[in-house]
Amino acid sequence: MKARFWVLILVVGWLAGCGEQGPETPAPVEESEADTGPAVLSSTDEFQATSGDFGPREEMPGAALYGAKCAHCHAGQVPKAPHLSWLEMMTPGAILRAMNGGIMAVQSEGLTEEERNHVAEYITRARVGSDAVAETPMCSDGIAGFDRAKPAAAVGWGHDTSRFVPREVGGIDAANATNLELKWAFAFPGALRARSQPSIGYGAVFVGSQSGLVYAFDLEQGCARWTFQASAEVRTGIVLTPGAAERPLAFFGDILAKLYAVDALTGELVWSRRADDHPSATLTGTPALDGERLYVPVSSLEVIAAADPAYECCTFRGSVLAVDTATGETVWRHYAIPEAPSATSTTSAGTRVLSPSGAPVWNSPAVDHRRNRLYFGTGENYSTPADGNSDAVIAVDLTTGERVWQRQSTAGDAWNVACMMADNPNCPPEKGPDFDHGSSFVLLDKPDGKQVLAVGHKNGTVFGLDPDNAGAVLFAQKVGRGSIQGGVHFGMAVEGSIVYAPINDMNDTRNGDVLDPEQARPGVHAIDAVEGTVLWNHVQEDTCGPDRPFCDPGVSAAITAAPGVVFAGHLDGVVRAYARDTGDVLWSYDTTQSVETVNGLAGKGGGMSGAGPAIGDGHLVVNSGYGLYFHEPGNLLLVFAPAEAP
Repeated sequence: MKARFWVLILVVGWLAGCGEQGPETPAPVEESEADTGPAVLSSTDEFQATSGDFGPREEMPGAALYGAKCAHCHAGQVPKAPHLSWLEMMTPGAILRAMNGGIMAVQSEGLTEEERNHVAEYITRARVGSDAVAETPMCSDGIAGFDRAKPAAAVGWGHDTSRFVPREVGGIDAANATNLELKWAFAFPGALRARSQPSIGYGAVFVGSQSGLVYAFDLEQGCARWTFQASAEVRTGIVLTPGAAERPLAFFGDILAKLYAVDALTGELVWSRRADDHPSATLTGTPALDGERLYVPVSSLEVIAAADPAYECCTFRGSVLAVDTATGETVWRHYAIPEAPSATSTTSAGTRVLSPSGAPVWNSPAVDHRRNRLYFGTGENYSTPADGNSDAVIAVDLTTGERVWQRQSTAGDAWNVACMMADNPNCPPEKGPDFDHGSSFVLLDKPDGKQVLAVGHKNGTVFGLDPDNAGAVLFAQKVGRGSIQGGVHFGMAVEGSIVYAPINDMNDTRNGDVLDPEQARPGVHAIDAVEGTVLWNHVQEDTCGPDRPFCDPGVSAAITAAPGVVFAGHLDGVVRAYARDTGDVLWSYDTTQSVETVNGLAGKGGGMSGAGPAIGDGHLVVNSGYGLYFHEPGNLLLVFAPAEAP
């Protein structure tokens, strides 16, 4: 399922009906793209400051109100009604906007202002007003300051999954990477995580946030040229129309599976739509833009709903949706599991099991014009029996969306959150291992004119597949031990025929697995995609120390390459630049140190996951702070540039 990041769940009040089936200790939950589950972080002071003073959740004033007004729709059975698992990740302000004149206005009729506040606090476990957004410093020349002479380049997620930025586009290479200095930083107000992939164009950097605000910052000054309020947290990258365009657009999605197109130069909404009506659907993977089509990966968090023994697991099927960029209308949809789920058995609790289900898609698709193909990967099945569509590489026709071929990397993988709870009958007998394909695939050229599809896997293997022969394996190089959190997690990078593979390999994933630390290979590894051989390994030393229990040396986030260098944000909060030829560290910066910010708020980074560094127009842009799944929180957007010569 979505990036297998684990979050510490507060079991009390998690799902009505868990009751005595709950785990003996707080259990971690994975993110289905995900990046995510309940808005709970791993017992940090920051989280306790906003939610630790409520007492038992079932005794909160909003508990009965939620049960009477909301629960019947948000238990995971009503199309378009987001499951409570997603509502928990929203801010109190977002919940109140929906009730006070928004989509939930009719359902909220009859509630007083105080009662609406109680409902918002019950859902989010945060005080109303705790998410108040500090005023963002706006540019004095407003949107007039965008530079049309610097349009967005077709690099990075949304355009090119190689995540390689040429010198003429990015202005950064191995020669000046050693001279990078912090230029400015922005602290996301009230945030514990920063994971939207930034994009650079028109002299600006575009990025989403936990609050649902999307920002267009001036790249030089750090002031905002516009902001846009989405319905909920924006985790996808911001995909910009590349090149000269009369009206360039910015595309992105939020955790409630709502897809947006806004004017990149004004922030005005052009269109929006729900990408999937399933109540647990979400958008985590960055859409791929190809001319007049946008290919949108759809994931979910139904694995959390399955923790309730009375919940009929499961009905979600991962998909990729092709939409018209001008209107948002559907061109085609390809389900990872072609057939709709049906009742196949019952659990010992008498609950129906629906299958096949799952196979979410939370990676950014790769476009292949030579063969008119689209490639994407899937996650695990949610219910038994596991089928051949989970943990698979899938190729579909760009024009029609029809499947051309598929290759399964891990057979028999069915898993949901019930597997982390003692004797929960909703746990599939397969019980994992939950080895998704969360990393985007990369198509690269060989000297003989042929191509290789480079595929990373959470078990620590990098595959080279033959796109002309139904994904036949050309090489398989295991560079990491692998685990439920990776292995290769969010995204590799490529320069020429060199594949850079980030490896997470956490020793303690908090799911009960017994892992051999001697086999862990956290860090960055380089592979020759022509020969399938390892060029170098850089296994990062663990320098976290006992006072940082949620710090890890590995690389979960996507990485980004420039000529002669590759940049990686680690879970220890340090972003490092590695030399292409040797793997030596050329430059590093500790994002966990306190920094001054352009908006005057306290800023501090943390573990980095999901999005990777962005390079463009002579700048390196990094989001720092994940704050979920036992990773350190943070709230920083950091912008670096090479120091000027004296």
